Amino acid sequence: MIHRLLAAALVLSLAACTSEEPKTERPIHWEKVDVGAEPVALAEHDGRILVGLKHQGAKVVPGAVLLNGSERKTIPVKPSAASPYSFEAIWYSIAWDGKQILGLGGASGGAHGNVRWTVWTGSTDTTLTEHPQTFDTFNGLSAGQMSSAVITPAGQALTGSWEGIETGLDAAIWLPQQNDKWLKQNSAKTPLQNTKSMLVGANFGTADGDGILLAGSQVRLAPNVVEQHAAVWRSQKLNQGWARTELPDSGNRGQAITARCTTSCVVTGAVDGKLAIWRLGPGKPRRLTGVPDIPVGDKDQLPQPLTNGSDDITQIFAQDNKIRILSGREGAWRVFDASGGIQGPVGQLVRAGDNFDAYLIAGGALWRAKGLL
Repeated sequence: MIHRLLAAALVLSLAACTSEEPKTERPIHWEKVDVGAEPVALAEHDGRILVGLKHQGAKVVPGAVLLNGSERKTIPVKPSAASPYSFEAIWYSIAWDGKQILGLGGASGGAHGNVRWTVWTGSTDTTLTEHPQTFDTFNGLSAGQMSSAVITPAGQALTGSWEGIETGLDAAIWLPQQNDKWLKQNSAKTPLQNTKSMLVGANFGTADGDGILLAGSQVRLAPNVVEQHAAVWRSQKLNQGWARTELPDSGNRGQAITARCTTSCVVTGAVDGKLAIWRLGPGKPRRLTGVPDIPVGDKDQLPQPLTNGSDDITQIFAQDNKIRILSGREGAWRVFDASGGIQGPVGQLVRAGDNFDAYLIAGGALWRAKGLL
């Protein structure tokens, strides 16, 4: 298994691995997985993979299939005639806890080409159905950008941004109401609100126990001072008990891009244009050392990192349109190329349960690597 080889390589190379000149190991092989259309979103539960699809040019663009080993099951998708943009929606985010599915879709439209957002719920045993909302639920002059669908044991939520109470765009949370309607919650007097001296830039959300973790950056404003540091916002339960944490060692310009939470949270992003990885657990967060100097641009995407329940972390990235894999732990990292014809750009990444198979969206296709971590 590749994960055993990875572990052996790490043990043998503790002293040799440096952040300046990472050694590239033998390639890790990826094979393409046929899902019938272009994959754009992934979710995983108990080894099964839910794939959100884009049927380009079809009457109904959004689709979904469930992968369970070699089996593939189509999930019926039902747009609403009351929401014309639901027929054209592209999945921005899908959350799934094994029972419920929550999907966030978007399609450009209107005079200014703004994204028209749609929300979908269902299950893998029934259908995935769009629920029409009033126009100003997600859109309008005050709208910002929606980012993520989140399901926690405490309930469902959507994350995004909205016109600031004082300035800019506040981070915002939407919660479900009766009759399948969604309502934006008030960010006033919480860490999600912008102030004249602190701007909130949360661009990604994920489940964190009963709560939500938002990843992004905070910008401190003062006379002759503009400082951008990587930051996360964590709630105790859905939209309750928010706290902001500035991530350490954020250099002159830091940004948290994505995260994955299990027993602890791993956050990946960029500091001064280079890949940075932080671990959040008991005590203070820490930036992991020895990470190779991997360029990360302002518009570069990073899939969520993978963890194996111990200290090992795998982060996939694209470099010159080539897929590369960083694997290791504090102070000991290895970089692997990818084989099998896989190319960037990269999208979402999940692991299929405990068998260490990984599924990655890259270059408009779905790929699988056995024993990645």
